[in-house]
Amino acid sequence: MNSLISKTLIPSIFLCFSTRLTLTTNSLRHFKPPSLPPPRLMTSDSSQRVFQLKLDPVTGNSEWVVIEDNDELPEFSKEPLLATTSYLDMLNDSYRNKVFRLAIDKTLTKPCHVLDIGAGTGLLSMMAARAMGLNGMVTACESYLPMAKLMRKVLHRNGMGKAINLINKRSDELQVGVDIPSRADVLVSEILDSELLGEGLIPTLQHAHDKLLVENPLTVPYRAVTYGQLVESTCLWKLHDLYGNEAKASDGIYLVPAGLDTFIHVKSQQYPMHCDAIRKETKLLSEPFKIFEFDFWKRPDSHGETEVQIKAIDDGSIHAVVSWWILQLDPEGTIFYSTAPGWIKSPANIGKGNWCDHWKQCVWFLRGTGMKVSKGEEVLLEASHTETNVSYNVNVRVPQTDIRQHDYRSGGFQLLLSSERIATYGDNKWRLSMLAAVRNALQGRVNRLCVVADDSIFLTLLAANLSKTSHVISLFPGLRDKGAQYLENVAKANGFSMDRVEVSEKRKACLTINDTHGKKVDLLIGEPYYYANEGMLPWQNLRFWKDRTLLDPVLSEDVLIMPCKGILKACAMSLPDLWRSRHCLGEVEGFDHSVVNTTLGACGELPAPKEGPSLPFSIWQCDESKELSEIFTIVEFDFSKPISPCYGKAQVQFTKHGLCHGFVLWVDWVMDAENSIIVSTGPDHRYWKQGVKLLTKPVAVGINGSKSTSEFGSTVVEAFFDPAISELIIKHAFS
Repeated sequence: MNSLISKTLIPSIFLCFSTRLTLTTNSLRHFKPPSLPPPRLMTSDSSQRVFQLKLDPVTGNSEWVVIEDNDELPEFSKEPLLATTSYLDMLNDSYRNKVFRLAIDKTLTKPCHVLDIGAGTGLLSMMAARAMGLNGMVTACESYLPMAKLMRKVLHRNGMGKAINLINKRSDELQVGVDIPSRADVLVSEILDSELLGEGLIPTLQHAHDKLLVENPLTVPYRAVTYGQLVESTCLWKLHDLYGNEAKASDGIYLVPAGLDTFIHVKSQQYPMHCDAIRKETKLLSEPFKIFEFDFWKRPDSHGETEVQIKAIDDGSIHAVVSWWILQLDPEGTIFYSTAPGWIKSPANIGKGNWCDHWKQCVWFLRGTGMKVSKGEEVLLEASHTETNVSYNVNVRVPQTDIRQHDYRSGGFQLLLSSERIATYGDNKWRLSMLAAVRNALQGRVNRLCVVADDSIFLTLLAANLSKTSHVISLFPGLRDKGAQYLENVAKANGFSMDRVEVSEKRKACLTINDTHGKKVDLLIGEPYYYANEGMLPWQNLRFWKDRTLLDPVLSEDVLIMPCKGILKACAMSLPDLWRSRHCLGEVEGFDHSVVNTTLGACGELPAPKEGPSLPFSIWQCDESKELSEIFTIVEFDFSKPISPCYGKAQVQFTKHGLCHGFVLWVDWVMDAENSIIVSTGPDHRYWKQGVKLLTKPVAVGINGSKSTSEFGSTVVEAFFDPAISELIIKHAFS
């Protein structure tokens, strides 16, 4: 194997999904496993154990493994456990760090007892200890064991180990007189997500005020206020209205037949998004309006409701409510942090500085085609919040008569899909590509057995609709019973009966000849799309190749496999904002954080042979990006054969001058043997995430043969896929 490929391959992957952790875990930012994590166990020697979810995205299998509470992380977890969480991006947000430091210095003017909930790396705890001259008492509560281990290292590096009492528990497990000697005088905490409430802010504050804090405590932050704005956006509409978009399709397939238009939709919730990326496609239909106010210094209510009268400032259709929050960090109202989009010009939004990814705006979709409004018309927004989320209802008030209500309610069967999946299923170009591929595959084949290997309901409907004599088995590894129930409801509208379509009851992709009713599989198809793989790296859909291999014993000799291959594509790009948000940490407000870089998966000056991980990211949401090379092919994956290790290499010539921050990678799925139908998941397509391999440091590049001696004209990029560890290793060398 080429020397650029490391012989030390990454062990089994540990994934911390980039959604949010609800309730009061206080620490593991944006981690949401498929089910609640098992509780800690006390061993006979009184050491703690916690469980880490280990997921193999290529096989779809997962298991809980134990992390021991000892000085060193176990061997399997020495690679970045937290690389896909937002800790690193948050710590690189210099403005956020500055305003917290200013507020803590302003608040802590004398020694007292400070409680830091969700302490993370201990930054706020160390700020508090420093502000009091190390004379006060700081209790840091961090529930997630790997992060607590990391915090101990940070405290030791900064000589703060004795100044801060670190407790590895959830805050609602703390007891005065047992864990802490007395109630705290001051609360410093940052347990906020893009929606504000999703990390358990309300129940955490409730318990803290009830059990852990003195009456009328000081708090940093002091208050948070949420704001919103009504917008029209075709881009946002496509992300939620499958029925309206499918009406424009011409393939004869009905994912949401008339009368069943509520069967498939996105979950009614706020979706984090960089709304500045769609500013040119967005019409503002209202001025910003205030929604909720949450005071940290007093006990919050679990539920709240409010009504806001809003006047439309333009004609249009309300497709969504865009929301954000402003954090007031001091009682006097002189220190603020805002997550507002760039088009909002307010004192709180000025000086925020660099683009960051840990806090975005949120989008709440109105169902259907939206609600039409005229300029000057009054809109009634009804907002409510629970302990962990906010929801909206929008009505248009017709003067002196009645109310046109936008009804969010839907009953009966519901299949909840991601907004990106909704948009994909509603995309006419994508649908026509799939139609052509399946039609070509079925041509000349009668009484055939077709297996849909993934979670594609669209391909199942296509295969059953186009061939009236074929039998279709859908594996639906993620959708399972929901997928079967859905097919039963839409079969008639799509021109087939369920006696020709079935959903496998097996819990894995391996079928026997008995499962296929004694017949060999003539057609094996997939998009590929896996319900559980959404938001992951694009090549993790190579699970289709793994499934194809498991099915090998029941495949006919002339089986047609679609897609027939995958092509790993890449492009060298300038990504200054993304690189800045993920680069190695040094001093953060005067505290050395260099010990966290490897664990958090930073890019930058990591000790050899460490490298930052590949990140799943939607490039179109980067604030600034620029292609520096042509799109190039690195390696191809041949699905006509069982899964096997693959290696590829590409010599890349730069076509533009600029700073290269990394390589963006994706997979083009070749649907037919003639290579005429290709479905790309590249940066030009918004409904898929790409993989981003950030460089150790930015490299100046230019057109090969240019006079500049400080620029590289080319680079070599190599990729090695090892199915044994379900990982793609990317290497590069500039020349």
